[in-house]
Amino acid sequence: MTRIGLIRHGSTRWNQEGRVQGHTDNPLDEEGFRQAAVLAERLSRESWEYIYASDLLRARQTAEVIAGKLGIPLAGLVPGLREMNGGLIEGTTEQERVERFGSQWKTMDMKLESQEVARERGVKAIEEIADRHPRSNVLIVSHGAILRSTLAGLVPSLDVGILLKNTSITCLVQEEGGWSCEIYNSAEHMDG
Repeated sequence: MTRIGLIRHGSTRWNQEGRVQGHTDNPLDEEGFRQAAVLAERLSRESWEYIYASDLLRARQTAEVIAGKLGIPLAGLVPGLREMNGGLIEGTTEQERVERFGSQWKTMDMKLESQEVARERGVKAIEEIADRHPRSNVLIVSHGAILRSTLAGLVPSLDVGILLKNTSITCLVQEEGGWSCEIYNSAEHMDG
């Protein structure tokens, strides 16, 4: 059995402002570093052997905080797990999108990366990591939209309609029959 813990990165200034981040390489804000430290404390009571991150700074910084607490090296940066491309809406808030494109902007071609393309690259990246570390416990720090899209590909019966919280963890198990989800969007560590 291979266990994968999928983590959404900590908070950034753009998260706080409600801006679409996409491929923009934003750092964690002060709250994001605090969230990563709280999650790292939770994970230190569990058994994790490897940690990977998207190649975007906010995911890497989250992974580095966790790796430091767990005493495990950052095993690699994975471009296939970077956030979905935000196209023309990247860097904007909802209000700015309405002002720029009109209230029907969601019906327009905003040059967004498609769910299908994102799902395919995310599933491929996770399966490659799982193949590299069979029967291991592996953490992966990535981004909300790409994780939800990837989860829909790995566990089609899973309801991914709820947005992932910053530093939430979703745990998948790979056995001979495929993937199953043990925990979805767990962020109880942030309640204390």
